[in-house]
Amino acid sequence: MPDSDTSRHTDSDTSKPWGGRFQEATEKLVEKFSASEHFDRRLCFHDIKGSMAHAAMLARQGIIPREDADAIRQGLEEIRSEIESGAFKWRPELEDVHMNIERALSEKVGDAGKRLHTARSRNDQVATDTRLYVRDEIQRIDGLLHTLQESLLHQARSHIGLIIPGFTHLQHAQPVLWPHHWLAYFQMFRRDRERLSDCRGRVNICPLGSAALAGTGFPIDRQWVARELGFSDISRNSLDAVGDRDFIIEFLSDLSMIMLHLSRLSEELVLWASSEFGFVELPDGYCTGSSIMPQKKNPDVPELVRGKTGRVYGHLVSLLTLMKGLPLAYNRDLQEDKEALFDAVDTVELSVEVMAGLVARIKPRPERLKQVVNTGFLTATDLADYLVGKGLPFREAHEVVGRAVAQCLDQGVELTDLSPQELSALHPAIGQDVAAILTPEGSVEARNCPGGTGSKAVAAAIKEAEAWLGKRGRQVQSQ
Repeated sequence: MPDSDTSRHTDSDTSKPWGGRFQEATEKLVEKFSASEHFDRRLCFHDIKGSMAHAAMLARQGIIPREDADAIRQGLEEIRSEIESGAFKWRPELEDVHMNIERALSEKVGDAGKRLHTARSRNDQVATDTRLYVRDEIQRIDGLLHTLQESLLHQARSHIGLIIPGFTHLQHAQPVLWPHHWLAYFQMFRRDRERLSDCRGRVNICPLGSAALAGTGFPIDRQWVARELGFSDISRNSLDAVGDRDFIIEFLSDLSMIMLHLSRLSEELVLWASSEFGFVELPDGYCTGSSIMPQKKNPDVPELVRGKTGRVYGHLVSLLTLMKGLPLAYNRDLQEDKEALFDAVDTVELSVEVMAGLVARIKPRPERLKQVVNTGFLTATDLADYLVGKGLPFREAHEVVGRAVAQCLDQGVELTDLSPQELSALHPAIGQDVAAILTPEGSVEARNCPGGTGSKAVAAAIKEAEAWLGKRGRQVQSQ
């Protein structure tokens, strides 16, 4: 039985751009359920940019009068100013950012505004807006990663000769230089930036002109619009163009990798700042205290970054799940891509920015690090290598050093505490010259192969990283 309660309905669907076919108004609950303007308004400036290029092309091709294109541009510029000032009135009943701007334009410039949507659909319009948005955010995130890498290089240069314990399986492994450790993260974020750059090439394709799904019968110039908007090419298939969200999935995958690397860094900082490790002092401005325990200094920033990583992963999985069952071409399900995309971008940008500030202000605790690198048999591998240099097969040398470590554990001493007689008793090939290679300094300096932790290798790595960062910075500025 029809519901006579008109409070459940909007006044009329003749106010909708698609309302001519309908005889009943949209349920208010449906309007609330399907509206997206409260979050997709973030695309407003990209929408205006795309519309200006589209209107200019329509006039160039003689599809609409030049004076109408001029009126459209002027009206859109006024709308942009109103949005920037906060004076623009958003209307949820108009569903999305596109219809809000188009309706405001028509109210400003009359019939000229109603001609803007000639030869396009909201399907190719939103695809274009989203690509413009993702392209801009790739550049912004790349710049934030650049700053983070500068912070990592600052740490590398500030304590070049500091030796710290390296770990595998979270157990003492071998000595490494402090800068070598930070440069490992520099390389992770370098790969992240390279992935974003590669992703940008697939993002930077213009779908405008695909219309709803089949293209348009108007004599449009898609290549001109693409050049006007800074795209490198146009899409090759209209069905694919309006239903494609691969570029968002790839972007979210790249953002997930960034968060993965931030989370690994965060985990180490949480450990290193703990009383049990005590390797670093985190800046007070990036920590908080306890509401009940006065002595606490909690590493909240790295903990939150570590936690937010799962949030970004969730958005990636959400969009993969969203897309897996969609037939061609556009489906309203695709509206659900925006909130995942926007939140992932916000989360990554803030996480990278805050970690850049934190990393720049971390201070090592040299005395504690010196104490740790002289315990835990960190130079055991060096003793094995020493024996190999004396002619022993590595597996035999490995077994000899294993027995030496077992003896030290029984006596409660380190390898450096064993006397020359005790060492030579383990194997006659061990001579007086072994003492130099059993120190952390000797261990580090033995590893000057490219990519190693020796001081010369690390100095070369810092120089190469600085050169790459400088070149990359110039590329960012030129985009």
